[in-house]
Amino acid sequence: MNFANYKTNGIFDELNALDSQPREGLEVIYNYFNSLSLEELKMRQKNLEASMMNMGITFNVYSEEGGMERIIPIDIIPRVIRAREWAMLERGLKQRIKALNEFLLDIYSDQKILKDKVIPSDTIFSSKGFIRECMNVRPLKDIYIHITGTDLIRNAQGEFVVLEDNLRCPSGVSYMLQGRELSKQGLSKLISKAKVRSISEYTDKLFEVLQYISGKSEPTIAVLTPGIYNSAYYEHSYLAMQMGVELVDYRDLVVENDLLKLRTTKGFKTVDVLYRRLDDVYIDPLTFNPNSLIGVPNLFNAYRKGNLGLANALGTGVADDKVVYAYVPKIINYYLGEDPIIRNVETYLCEDPSSMKYVLENIEKLVVKEANEAGGYGMLIGPKSTKEEHEIFRNKIKSNPRNYIAQPTISLSTSPCLIGDDIEPRHVDLRPYILFGEDIHVTPGGLTRVALKKGSLVVNSSQGGGSKDTWVLKD
Repeated sequence: MNFANYKTNGIFDELNALDSQPREGLEVIYNYFNSLSLEELKMRQKNLEASMMNMGITFNVYSEEGGMERIIPIDIIPRVIRAREWAMLERGLKQRIKALNEFLLDIYSDQKILKDKVIPSDTIFSSKGFIRECMNVRPLKDIYIHITGTDLIRNAQGEFVVLEDNLRCPSGVSYMLQGRELSKQGLSKLISKAKVRSISEYTDKLFEVLQYISGKSEPTIAVLTPGIYNSAYYEHSYLAMQMGVELVDYRDLVVENDLLKLRTTKGFKTVDVLYRRLDDVYIDPLTFNPNSLIGVPNLFNAYRKGNLGLANALGTGVADDKVVYAYVPKIINYYLGEDPIIRNVETYLCEDPSSMKYVLENIEKLVVKEANEAGGYGMLIGPKSTKEEHEIFRNKIKSNPRNYIAQPTISLSTSPCLIGDDIEPRHVDLRPYILFGEDIHVTPGGLTRVALKKGSLVVNSSQGGGSKDTWVLKD
């Protein structure tokens, strides 16, 4: 009875109801893991970790001395989402992506949303993600955000809400895909019995998106990586291999006559689409950052002339600025005439004087974030921080209010994890992946990230977080 002593502590748990019984519709999965002996469960967990290491599924953690390469811890017990919940999430994510794409098309052309004063112009023009060089440059097929990873959390009421949007170079999809393959090794019968939806078509769908934006039946597609020392290099190489396309870096590419060329053993070959895993500012040293050593000179010219598709398009970062995030409900209403299907977390913008006053006075209760940081960096969790840390962030906010937002501290939902000799609850979030090509496709699953430290709310891999396979049920 692995769940006999499982305590939810009044927090919404993904598998267990408050009375240590399975949630409705999850009985098959609950009973399966409850019936396994602890030794059997530990053995399967050990086999899972060994398989990860053998497959080379690693992540580079820059904060550790020397940039240590290690596996992302993965837990044997999956996170499960029922069909009706997923149907709502799917509708809400499609709505959000459609509206954000309309927003980007507008911001880099007519800027009607600014003229109508739905969003302050200063908020956009002061964003680090707003790329002035992209004004009046239309991406192929008018699509900016081909690949999105939207971070969702479940609050105390069990409601899914959007924590943030990742629209530039969202990572983690390889861990989602490989996590499922690892689950199949030890849980294939349960996956079948529980009627879990497949996620294996993701790379085929990704290839279809890249092919669609090229407008060609047999385009040349490549994945652009910063190089082998990037934290997500494993993912870059994995996706290129799965799609059957070239993995390239700056040394493989050159621009001639406004065409991007790939060096091959048979000479140069024109590239039609790049799935870039390189930030905007590094991609072309002649247009953006002259100090970039990993960009391709004149690549922006090929893109601007319509000779090259980039996924995601340049300039998308303005839409995942954490200050702009607060306006997404208004963005949805403005472009689609609809209310958001999935709500935002309540957000205080420190650039607003009254909101800043509230944040400064209540910082010990709030989560404070930098507008353009990611990976759990540049963040203060008020209840978990010291008075000295509170004061440091107060001074940061006062010196640069535009760069900070604050949100209530939400006790993320938990999911059972094998911790040592016990099954214990750990906080989780969810990153579903959305593909935008001829239509919008939401992969029925996602990367569930786990805060492995007891009581921690920080799930990021770069901060020591782990992962779980995410099972979406068919009915």
